[in-house]
Amino acid sequence: MDIPLIEFRNVTKRFNGLTVLDGVNLQINQGEVTTIIGKSGSGKSVLLKHIVGLMIQDEGSILYKGQDIAQFSPKEKKSYFMQISYMFQNNALFDSMTVYENIAFPLQYTTKLSAGEISDKVKVKLEQTELVDMAGKYPAELSGGTQKRVALSRALVTEPQLVLFDEPTTGQDIVRRNAILSMVSEYRKKFGFTAVIISHDIPDIFFISDRILVLHDGKIVFQGTPEELDDFQHPFVDEFIESLEGFEERLTGLYSKRAFKMRYQNELKKNDSSETFIIIAFSVKSFGSYCEKVGYTAGQKMIRALGQYMNKHFSAVGGFSVRQKLNQFITVLPFSDYNEARELVEEFSRDLASDGLEELKLQIPECECAELSVLVNFAEGKSGQDEILDIFKKARNNQKEILRIQIGKGSAS
Repeated sequence: MDIPLIEFRNVTKRFNGLTVLDGVNLQINQGEVTTIIGKSGSGKSVLLKHIVGLMIQDEGSILYKGQDIAQFSPKEKKSYFMQISYMFQNNALFDSMTVYENIAFPLQYTTKLSAGEISDKVKVKLEQTELVDMAGKYPAELSGGTQKRVALSRALVTEPQLVLFDEPTTGQDIVRRNAILSMVSEYRKKFGFTAVIISHDIPDIFFISDRILVLHDGKIVFQGTPEELDDFQHPFVDEFIESLEGFEERLTGLYSKRAFKMRYQNELKKNDSSETFIIIAFSVKSFGSYCEKVGYTAGQKMIRALGQYMNKHFSAVGGFSVRQKLNQFITVLPFSDYNEARELVEEFSRDLASDGLEELKLQIPECECAELSVLVNFAEGKSGQDEILDIFKKARNNQKEILRIQIGKGSAS
């Protein structure tokens, strides 16, 4: 079994007799996105501050790669803290510094690198995060999304193993919120860091999370995947998650995952096992590189338009849909079979390539060159016997391209 990157063992923290963390046990695995959710004031930020060393626990141990941090020598502690970056809620960029100077700041004050070495590292990071043209600008001259990119670039310039995000989408609308989360997800894949995120963005945060930790009454009451959280029975679910998640996923207007699950359980689980249903699996190929070219906000507008078009088409024939991942959708066609599904998918493909393409084009800004494709396949299941996600996995095999959007300067086709 792999050793966790970070592990809390019975960690307790009190303030003036009030227990904020009460025997917390948790694991953060290397290379994953771990999201911590909980009510306001539940101790989430206190937990992060223990990881970064801004607070010391009253009881228990915090381990880094299996070693107790409290036993580290001063040199080992410095090395540990150099592996961590913290992205603040409000970006915390210096208004009087250019983008270049903001990104260089951590290297200037936490390393002994020469000016030339710092310059080389900053230039590489500017190129990797596509900020070269912004290097001489000040934060006030940048959009909110670009400021987030600068803040993330600064957090990554020291090449940390672990990046902590404290409510990174606070104050953003639904499209920009998803754009920021998409950016975090893509940069994590690109640079290989481990991410720990505090967030209230339910269900949006679930699309990028490998694991969810639930902090409730000072304790970690759940650790697992977003899918496992769907089956978690606890008062917290009723009090907090369901109140935030709602019936619809706010970006696309499709069902939220919980509402989707309730509907397919009602419609499929109770029916005769001779009844068949169809799962259609949609994927957007090259979505990450598309977002890097056209911007993460434009990428989310594309996902929103596609989800809305899908909902309009399939709900008219009794189907219902959900966004499964950042760039994946599931549509269920109850009481349908393979032949009927093939006709419906062919009709959807034709409509998407004509009317749908025009709607999607409206979400495309000017850029030099970018492209993405919509892929689809479907599979048949039997009511009361087959699980939705098992059929979805089968449907994702051998997906075929039904639409390709290619963007040149000032045009799309």
